[in-house]
Amino acid sequence: MNTLLTVLNVTAPVFLLAAIGFVWVKLGFEYRVQFVTRLAMTLAVPCLIFVALMKTEVDPAALADLSLAALMAYGLVIVACFVLVKVLRLDLPTYLAPLIFGNTGNLGLPLALFAFGETGLGYAVVVFAVMAVISFTFGIWLVSGAGSLGRVVKEPMVGATLLGALFLWQGWETPIFLTNTLDLIGQMAIPLMLITLGVAVARLEIGSYGRAVALSICKAVICIAAAWAVATWFALPPVAAAVLILQVATPVAVTSYMIAEKYGADAQPVAALVVVSTLISVITLPLILSFVI
Repeated sequence: MNTLLTVLNVTAPVFLLAAIGFVWVKLGFEYRVQFVTRLAMTLAVPCLIFVALMKTEVDPAALADLSLAALMAYGLVIVACFVLVKVLRLDLPTYLAPLIFGNTGNLGLPLALFAFGETGLGYAVVVFAVMAVISFTFGIWLVSGAGSLGRVVKEPMVGATLLGALFLWQGWETPIFLTNTLDLIGQMAIPLMLITLGVAVARLEIGSYGRAVALSICKAVICIAAAWAVATWFALPPVAAAVLILQVATPVAVTSYMIAEKYGADAQPVAALVVVSTLISVITLPLILSFVI
């Protein structure tokens, strides 16, 4: 019973904030997703990442191990999902990227924070950064046929990660007034991302659910198995292992739908995957937490 209450305390705020965004749109209120997303990803999330890394008390060597583990986990997920898409004879540019990349920002970061505190957030930021780099290079190449290394370099999140890692490695800290300012800005990120997730899901137009349900379940199984295997192989500390599994197992990201729209892939099946996998995560993520907490 205590474990169940702990899991509910962790997951309920996440899904309630997303529900607020969903209901907000259904009531007909205005919500400018493009503006809010730009504010979050350009300012709030980079501040959150930088402060989380700078203030984390986790050994830099442990974060380096987690980075390698995250790379290996995503490598396994890529191989397994590629085989799945080929066996089912699905369109590679449409289906592969959404099956690989989860919602590590909107869902993974707040879940790690609520479940494991600042230490968990520090670990989650590392996995999030690894996923973002792979997504903006290999992920865009999958959909469009063209890489985007230049975009990665220009991403504020990448710069914030590298700068935060440097401060962590050197033991530096910004002046208190600046740290407090950056911390306050970063606190906007999680509620903004969760509400925006609900808004985006409410606005998606989806078609058939059947294939999306099957693929979402396959994605969850593949991601959990890959992350668990890598965490065991690297003998990661319990919190780091839990965060890796949680982050890799997050549902299909809304950004996958946006990328499909932008680069001419079939966006409707991706929209179905976003909605269905997010709904399934209401069950799978609490189950994961119940085992790792």
